[in-house]
Amino acid sequence: MEVSLAFYRKKDWGKFLRMIDDRESMFDTWKEWNKSYLRTKKELTSNGLKVNEVEVDLAELYKYCRENGLKNNGRTRSQFVSNKR
Repeated sequence: MEVSLAFYRKKDWGKFLRMIDDRESMFDTWKEWNKSYLRTKKELTSNGLKVNEVEVDLAELYKYCRENGLKNNGRTRSQFVSNKR
């Protein structure tokens, strides 16, 4: 079984935080987020799942949200990443 995880580039973190609608639920720093990301990836892998790391292009994410009339929140980002496989 496979699962896709969104990966955000460190250089994009500030811009990413400014564009999301669920800012209050996101880590303040890329370093904090990345630590959680790596822990989640390790956990999924140790449970036998294949993890597909999907590097998120912020312009594509913005376009996806706009074209589909969606808020840029965790649920939408998960859908976006699933569609990138």
